[in-house]
Amino acid sequence: MDPIFSIFKKRELLWQFLLRNVKQRHRGSVLGAFWLIANPLLMLGLYVFVFGIVFGGRFTDSPDESTLDYALGVFLGLSVLGLFSGTIAVSPGIIVSQPNFVKKVVFPLEILPSAMIGALCYDLLIGLALCLLGICFLGAGFSQSFIFIPIIIGPVFLIALGLSWFFSALGVFIRDIGHLGSFLGLALLYASGVFYSAEKAKETAPAIWKFLQWNPLLQIIDSLRKVTIWDAQPDWRVIGYAWIFGIVFLLLGSWCFNRLRPSFADVL
Repeated sequence: MDPIFSIFKKRELLWQFLLRNVKQRHRGSVLGAFWLIANPLLMLGLYVFVFGIVFGGRFTDSPDESTLDYALGVFLGLSVLGLFSGTIAVSPGIIVSQPNFVKKVVFPLEILPSAMIGALCYDLLIGLALCLLGICFLGAGFSQSFIFIPIIIGPVFLIALGLSWFFSALGVFIRDIGHLGSFLGLALLYASGVFYSAEKAKETAPAIWKFLQWNPLLQIIDSLRKVTIWDAQPDWRVIGYAWIFGIVFLLLGSWCFNRLRPSFADVL
């Protein structure tokens, strides 16, 4: 629990590192922060062309669903998944790349992964805002069900923070874990319902669904699509499970980080 309390006590320091991470990501580039919008849009165009146009992907069997609806749904899923892909890719090297904070300075090391997650959450919020603008102006329009978005997406931040603490601590002792980042990110891409709905997965692959249904990301992404694109009510049992999973994973990541932290200096 110490890392959780620490980020609240040192929130000013966390904010400074968060701003530094956001600025450093685009420092020296010609277009700068424009890439925060350009990158997700380029990836969206690529995936929609392949899965939406070439393969004719759809989330439902309804004839009313358009390619635009599918595109917005994919964009929503990619925005959420980008947070986790970035977390898995960057977290194992965060503590290793900052040995001075570990060896020479009395520094709350849990701030480093937390600030990185904050910068990735900034990207997620931009992607979510773009998606909602697309739905409002190009899709079905504004809906009252948008008020459920914070409740649905809340567990995403808890899981990502717990994941960053877990991988950043483990990466100090097992350097090879960083090489798994690409594979784990790709596995999450296809296991989190970015290109398909939970209903379709349940109908077409019931044997695989027995395992996929426990993936909180799949349930969260599917619930977000329901309330934003189709103006439907979320399944509150699913949302409750996602919150429980998020809280447990946050506590687990905090415990692992706090347990392994005393040995960081010896290894580095």
